[in-house]
Amino acid sequence: MKAEKGFTLLEVMVALAIFATLAAAVMSASQYVLGQSARVEARLFGAWLADNHLTDMQLQSVPPAVGQQTFDVTYAQRDWRLSRHITVEPGTGLLRVELRVSPAGSEQAVQSVTHWLAVRHD
Repeated sequence: MKAEKGFTLLEVMVALAIFATLAAAVMSASQYVLGQSARVEARLFGAWLADNHLTDMQLQSVPPAVGQQTFDVTYAQRDWRLSRHITVEPGTGLLRVELRVSPAGSEQAVQSVTHWLAVRHD
């Protein structure tokens, strides 16, 4: 009698179980990487938005108003909320600018920046 070649049902099931376990691990790792990538992208856009806002403030001929202000901005095809708090630094002639950038509808800031502006006396 001739010996039959091929895999037994048990061998096929073990191979499928190993493949399913590996596939689940790869899916979990890829979801983690995609989530991290989205967070890094949001932080990068938040940093660019804060940098652009600070540059605009520096280019203005009139110093910005002291106090708290909130702006809703569309940037990189997303809606953002930019909160700005400006105080006068006593005895320095500087304005302290604190910016917080968060996605619209979220209180979680993706970027926080503190910057000082010189008050011009033209």
